[in-house]
Amino acid sequence: MVQKILHMLNREISGLHQAAYLLGFFAILSQVLALFRDRLLASMFGAGQSLDIYYAAFRIPDIVFATVASLVSVSVIIPFLIERIDRDEEKNKKGEEKEDRKEARHFLNSIFTFYMGLLSLVSLALFFATPYITRLLFPVISAGEFYTELVTMTRILLLSPFLLGLSNLFASVTQVYRRFFVYAIAPVMYNIGIMFGILVLYPIYGLTGLALGVVSGALLHLLIQVPSTLTSGLFPRFSFPLDFSAIKKVIFISLPRTITVSSNELTELFLISFASFLIPGSISVFNFSFNLQSVPFSIIGVSYSLAAFPMLTRLFSKGDREQFLEQMIISSRHIIFWSIPISVLFVVLRAQIVRTILGAGRFNWDDTRLTAAALALFTVSLVAQNLTTLFVRSYYARGKTRPPLFMNVFSAGLIVVVSYALVLFFREVAFFRDFVEGVLKVQDIPGTIVLMLPLGYTFGTLVNMCMHWYAFEVEYPKYSDLVLKTFFQTIGASLIMGFVAYKGLGVFGAFFDMDTFFGIFMQGFLAGILGLVAWLCVLYLLKSTELQDVWNTLHKKIWRAKVIAPDTVQ
Repeated sequence: MVQKILHMLNREISGLHQAAYLLGFFAILSQVLALFRDRLLASMFGAGQSLDIYYAAFRIPDIVFATVASLVSVSVIIPFLIERIDRDEEKNKKGEEKEDRKEARHFLNSIFTFYMGLLSLVSLALFFATPYITRLLFPVISAGEFYTELVTMTRILLLSPFLLGLSNLFASVTQVYRRFFVYAIAPVMYNIGIMFGILVLYPIYGLTGLALGVVSGALLHLLIQVPSTLTSGLFPRFSFPLDFSAIKKVIFISLPRTITVSSNELTELFLISFASFLIPGSISVFNFSFNLQSVPFSIIGVSYSLAAFPMLTRLFSKGDREQFLEQMIISSRHIIFWSIPISVLFVVLRAQIVRTILGAGRFNWDDTRLTAAALALFTVSLVAQNLTTLFVRSYYARGKTRPPLFMNVFSAGLIVVVSYALVLFFREVAFFRDFVEGVLKVQDIPGTIVLMLPLGYTFGTLVNMCMHWYAFEVEYPKYSDLVLKTFFQTIGASLIMGFVAYKGLGVFGAFFDMDTFFGIFMQGFLAGILGLVAWLCVLYLLKSTELQDVWNTLHKKIWRAKVIAPDTVQ
């Protein structure tokens, strides 16, 4: 049994679509657990003050993860690691070196030692600075009765970026050898730990138990990576003296990427800080809707970009520009193929989605409608989020980190400025306020001003995608012509799907009791299925290449993919 488990964890997956669908499957599983987690939180607390504290406590640890911990991110480490593994193999072939993977192991050991020291110092400093930082970021919450809980939970959660960053270092090894199974299952373990905190630790320790659950999830995220890393022979250890030349190169490459990632986290920090000044529950509404729209983002954008990244890195290392472009085009077309219909369905079925997933316990109908409206605004940017993730990975595969840095920092600043301006405009201009509330059908509930935050986020994200697309098109002029066909084909089919699904809501609503969970679920489910059937029929008539690719990939049964040796750079 143990041998079978280890064999499964160590399997190498070939093919972009096979890897993407495997990652996508486990992303779905992880997101299902995440949705169940959010349902538990919504049921226990509703969109209120206690849950606002929980989400606010993540802000400082998330910034640490996006800055210091991201220095050892998969995107940065993999190209260095591939280069050293290939050099080691070449030396072994020539008989110049007897010790297997000597250069690769020395590199990983140096990075590991440097990372552990740096993050320990940063975490210790922030542990003592937490009370002052929380007062600055969340003055309204800090002035209330939950200030002590906010500080305690933030301090506990500082362990999370430490463990997740270390897990990412191990994940660079698993991805180099295309062991996507173990990488894909790690987020599942993370969510299991969080739910353990909600169900077991919260009744014992209160809000602090929720933070302990997150840390236990981060620990599981790390531990699941250990067996595969050990069997690869590249398990990192403390090592002196350090290879400072390699560390400098990694930091030089990482720093722009770290600023890129941290700009996104800082954007969320500012938006949540804005939300803390609004009515209680605004932070919860923002986070619930953001988490829901993150489900398709994780399943589609992250899965395809992760699956494509090692291949893109190798193709660029070989100087194969045509194959690199072809791989980007294929990935982009499939991202568009999946993202647009899901965006349309999320907008049409937003109320049914939110009520089905979160509608329990203290999460009332007003919370549902407000979260659904925010979800619709976030979802409009889904295609942009997914494509931007792929564009950024393509830059990292080419060793270019500055272009995405400038574009992401600009868009992050734009999101903050536009969101703040929209909040002011929403307060002062009655016509605009009435228009937004009317379109999203939230006229008669309080707290609608929070909708300006997802609206500002979507605007900045769309601008960010346009900048990345234009920059890539300048370098690879053939890109747009081959991708836009899929874009227009898919958007046409998706609009028809949305219309059919919307009409289906009225039809199926007459057959079920809309005051019950089962009735709301069946209304949305059947309307969505009807819309998807229409979407598939239209794409079939249009002879969609992507639809044929999906069928061919599923027909091959990706779970039976043969184990292959990783490619080597010639």
